[in-house]
Amino acid sequence: MAKQCEICGKKSKIAFKRKKLRGKYNPTGKKIQKPNLQPVKLPSGKKILACTKCRKLLLKEKIKIGV
Repeated sequence: MAKQCEICGKKSKIAFKRKKLRGKYNPTGKKIQKPNLQPVKLPSGKKILACTKCRKLLLKEKIKIGV
């Protein structure tokens, strides 16, 4: 399984960190931000990894998935 939401496709991204040093920005490197994936059991009995936003929508029955 990849580190990706199986409903919306959200995956990790690179974020640039900037630190202000004496009036100028000092590029201090890159940081990988990963999605908050949680296991979810679907009504069909299948288990998938979904991000927390999709998980909340599933609980409220706002989205229907055909997985």
